Amino acid sequence: MALSTVTIDDLIASISVYHNDDDDLEFIRKAYQYASFLHKDQKRKSGEPYIVHPLSVAYILTTFARADMNTVCAALLHDTIEDTHCTSEDITLNFGEEVAMLVLGVTKIKGVVFSSREEGSLENQGKILNGMVSDIRIVLIKLADRLHNMRTLEYKTADRQKAIAQETLDFYVPIAYYLGSYQIKNELEDLCFKYVDPEKFIMIRNDLEEYIDNTKDEAFQIISKIKVILEENNIACRLTYRTKNIYGVYKRVREGLKVSEIHDLWAIQVIVKDIPTCYQVLGIIHGIYPPFNQMLKDLIARPKTTMYRSLHTSVFGNNGRLIQFQIRTEEMDDISLLGLPYYWDSPDVGMDEELHNKFQFFKSLVEANQHANSTKEFMEEAKNDIFTNMIYVFTPMGEVVELPEGSTPIDYAYKIHSDVGNKMEMAIVNASVASFDRRLKNNDIVKIITNDSIVGPREEYLGMCRTNLAKRKISEFLRKQEKEVK
Repeated sequence: MALSTVTIDDLIASISVYHNDDDDLEFIRKAYQYASFLHKDQKRKSGEPYIVHPLSVAYILTTFARADMNTVCAALLHDTIEDTHCTSEDITLNFGEEVAMLVLGVTKIKGVVFSSREEGSLENQGKILNGMVSDIRIVLIKLADRLHNMRTLEYKTADRQKAIAQETLDFYVPIAYYLGSYQIKNELEDLCFKYVDPEKFIMIRNDLEEYIDNTKDEAFQIISKIKVILEENNIACRLTYRTKNIYGVYKRVREGLKVSEIHDLWAIQVIVKDIPTCYQVLGIIHGIYPPFNQMLKDLIARPKTTMYRSLHTSVFGNNGRLIQFQIRTEEMDDISLLGLPYYWDSPDVGMDEELHNKFQFFKSLVEANQHANSTKEFMEEAKNDIFTNMIYVFTPMGEVVELPEGSTPIDYAYKIHSDVGNKMEMAIVNASVASFDRRLKNNDIVKIITNDSIVGPREEYLGMCRTNLAKRKISEFLRKQEKEVK
């Protein structure tokens, strides 16, 4: 449905799908009524009543993140402190400390005069990331808020449209990716692309639509054929499909491919009951359609750092066109749709702390947050080490390590542990000795040999590493060593 038509009854129906407690639902209605009262005289630039926005944000959170009651209430109230006379004390009194904390977490910094719009944006981004370290729900509300604002960006001036779209592409899209919220990421990318480069957007969109129109009959025939064959093999399954988003196509075209050469424009998703059946289905599909071996990925054995799991294989269809199959269990499919929010223990319990450690994105944020002396320093490290193009290398045990493009074995060592970096004697990359300044590539297997007799890193290592993390840890060790000598 168009979000401008969302009502409080629609929101209640949406959350009732996964959380149907009468008291909690009544609490959400109370938050809606309170927000409606506070925003009653306000309009959006579209001319709609302002309450349309927080209501839409809350609705997005129930559909894309299965948000808990307090998160939905905070979404309904998220602009009250910033745009009305309401205070955090008022929200605490009426809705409790947890809701007030979430609303404060997404409220822009007030009462501070910034030297530029960019400085204000940087400070507010830092505030979001700081809040995110303590409670993931803060950034989920901000993502939903940004998504709805992007959907209604047409009412801004052309300059503001482009600026907001670029900020979204640089800051919010990477967050959505790292959270595994691919639906939000893909939609944000397309909305941003539409305003950042409208001519290329129209060109790619038209090429994609033409390709899909020309190939949809073949794709649907393949889906029907696979469904029949799996049923004949007594394999219970659910088949769906998706087409690649416009910005995703643009990125591949930018690399030099034609639209027709992109292997995953169509992705057929086969959802089955368990992991052994995933591999059984893979064998059946390869027995019917020849696989393009370079595109076979076992993301069940080796999940993405976002915890996404699936088998991916691209096969040659009836006319020689490549079509991707994604084979996974129902649980894996839920994770692919929801990302990190899937792991909430229950609607009212928050995120398991251990899970934060499984997401390297969070570990990097926590590390940067603990050592930064200012918001500017924190954001510089986050943008240099996290919000950038990433590569994925392997430990000797097959674990994936996420690093920014251009990283060296020194960066890898310090990403593993400070002691590994401080005592590294030799780097082995793909079974061969490598120099410490070698640039690592996707799928490299990296092993660091340490030696306890090594006192620590040398000063020249600072010019060999890429990440602020490694540079900071090397500098800290050298300063400590210098103090000890004095």
